[in-house]
Amino acid sequence: MYSFQTRVRFSEVDSSLHITLPAILTYFQDCSIFHSSSIGMGVAEMMREGHAWILSSWQIIVNRYPELGEELTISTWAYGWRSFFGYRNFTMTDASGNLAAYANTNWIYTDIHTGRPVKIPKEVSDAYSIEAPLDMEVSGRKISIPKNGTSSDRIFAVRRSDIDSNHHVNNERYVLIAQEFLPDAFIPRQMRAEYKSAAKYGDIMYPVITDEGEKITVVLNNEAGSPYAVIEFRESSGDTEKNGDT
Repeated sequence: MYSFQTRVRFSEVDSSLHITLPAILTYFQDCSIFHSSSIGMGVAEMMREGHAWILSSWQIIVNRYPELGEELTISTWAYGWRSFFGYRNFTMTDASGNLAAYANTNWIYTDIHTGRPVKIPKEVSDAYSIEAPLDMEVSGRKISIPKNGTSSDRIFAVRRSDIDSNHHVNNERYVLIAQEFLPDAFIPRQMRAEYKSAAKYGDIMYPVITDEGEKITVVLNNEAGSPYAVIEFRESSGDTEKNGDT
C-alpha cells in the first residue's frame, strides 16, 4: 500500500466548503502516480519505455465529502492482473481513521506508439506488491447506455488545459463536464465512469443526459454520436449494475 497525507484546499471545495467529486478523483489519480514513481515506474519512466497505464473505468463511493482544511490520508494498492488489465483500489480516510471515500479502478497497459493494449510484462507486475482487494460491492466495468437520453444544446470544446501527458483529455475532466448536468440538490454518493475513446485537443463533446431520479447518466459523444465516456451518478451507494465483464 502507498499512502500520502494532505489537507482539503480552498481550490478543491464547492460553495458549501466541501471537497468536490473531481477533487477526490484527482487525489486518487495522484496517489496512483506517486505509488508508481516510488517503485521506479513513474510517468516519465514509462513514457521512455513507450508505455502508459490508461484508465478504463472508475467506481467511487463517497460516504461523506470532507470539509475545507480537513486532514486526509489517501491510499492505494494493486490487487490483481489479467492480460493487459491492472486492478487498483483507493481509500480516503479522515483524521479519525473514518473512511470518507473509496474506489475501484480498471487500468489498461498500453503501447503509447500504437495506442493498443499490450500484455503486462512480468517485471512490471512483479514490481507492485499485490494486496487483498477492498471489501466493497464491485460493479461491472461497462455501463449500459440508456436509450431514452436527451441531447443537450450545450457542447464542450476540448481545451489545452484539459490535456494530460498522454495527449488526451484527463479522466477527471469528463466527470467535471458531466457534473454540469446534475440538479443543484443532487449529491452523488456513487460515481461510475467508463472511458471508451480518447478526446483530444480541439474535439467537441456532445452530452446526452438520462435522468432517472436517483440515477443520472451522462454520455459525452463525439460528432458522429459515438461515446468518449459514459458517466453515471447515483444518490445512493447501493443498487449498482453488475455484469460479468470486470
